[in-house]
Amino acid sequence: MSFPISKKALAAVALALTATVTAACSGSGGGTTGGASAGGKVTIRWSTWGSAEDVALYKGFNDDFMKRHPNIVLKMETVPKYEDYHPKLLTQLTSKTAPDVFFVGDDNVGKFVAAGVLAPLNDKLAGPDSKSKPEDFSEGIYGGAKKDGQIYGVPNDTNPEVLWYGKKALKEAGITEDPAELNAAGKWTMAKYLEMNAKLKAAGKAGSLFWNWYGSTYSVIGGFGGKVWEGGRFVATTDPKSRKALETLARGYADKTFLSADVLPASNGANTQFLKGTAGFFAGGRWMIDVVKKGGDLPNYDIVPFPSETGQPIPGAVAASYLALNKDSKNAKEAFTFLTEFVSKEGQLLRLKGGGAVPSVKGAEQIVLEGNYPAHAQTLLDVRDTGFANYPEEVAVPGLTKDINDHLLKVWTGKVAFEAGMTELQAIVDGKIG
Repeated sequence: MSFPISKKALAAVALALTATVTAACSGSGGGTTGGASAGGKVTIRWSTWGSAEDVALYKGFNDDFMKRHPNIVLKMETVPKYEDYHPKLLTQLTSKTAPDVFFVGDDNVGKFVAAGVLAPLNDKLAGPDSKSKPEDFSEGIYGGAKKDGQIYGVPNDTNPEVLWYGKKALKEAGITEDPAELNAAGKWTMAKYLEMNAKLKAAGKAGSLFWNWYGSTYSVIGGFGGKVWEGGRFVATTDPKSRKALETLARGYADKTFLSADVLPASNGANTQFLKGTAGFFAGGRWMIDVVKKGGDLPNYDIVPFPSETGQPIPGAVAASYLALNKDSKNAKEAFTFLTEFVSKEGQLLRLKGGGAVPSVKGAEQIVLEGNYPAHAQTLLDVRDTGFANYPEEVAVPGLTKDINDHLLKVWTGKVAFEAGMTELQAIVDGKIG
């Protein structure tokens, strides 16, 4: 699932899988795909990362799929750690031993597209055998999985980045306005958000907790009206509004108005501080429901999109991952059958129920809205429908997103001064792009 890699994904991969399905294909097939197995059945291998809970949900889908397609045997291959997943997959693709279908993260998909190892999907998705048409997914969340109009990966689910807030913490800081109500009235501005953060800081609390990834950083830049990429060039360090946003973040981290969840001690981490009410806002996705449940007081928490200059909605960051088809699959027809059903409305209704993700496909919104929690759960869908996955220009360059995040963390933690940090950041990006 999608977290930046979203932080849902990072949180999920921190859990050890209870079991790992062997990567070896069964039956007589070898090399790229599983081939035919006993009784003339076709074996389709597919791979993913994820927590034990994710794998359990996938197993339910696998079992249901094989009942409906008795001629297809699914072999699921899992890798416990996200950071190990893509290097292993690239090795498999190089040696022609890769699965037929596989997950690709939003920060890695660009290099897989550029490597030419993914099958183009436009014709298949638009064809009569498809259960998931190209238009069933919002354009913005294709991100780097789409190039020159061709789709190479279908979003399997998402997690829009929003701001969770604790009503009690805001009240204790003397804040009487409700962010979600301000948003509904078109008055949720960056100025108002920063004002609330200042009041929280004055009350001895942190204003906002952020994980250090593109979702939070680029959402703040968007809230200032800035740009990250323009004309194929990284402009976040030179666009005046973007630079102001980054400087505001740097100053906020320096005076502890903002806290980086990445560097907090385990004994007093981001989840703990948010649940204790020592921080007012926490940027995250739907996976945060599991976090706030531990606090016990569910009505205390709600969500709001990132603010804008004017109070009018702006595109927000959406963590995504993609399901792609191996270009060299020997059983492309059966592999596509699995892919299209996995990402279809029916497939997502089956495998996302009870999870912490937001469906990528239109028509499965009840997963988010059932239970009416949080009160403004519709916000997650609104951000999904108008938001963006990481920029194609960025994810097309291997390791670039990580390099940007790593360098910014040095700025946030004061290891590099802001002005020098911006100069160095531009040099890092320009050097990577070549």
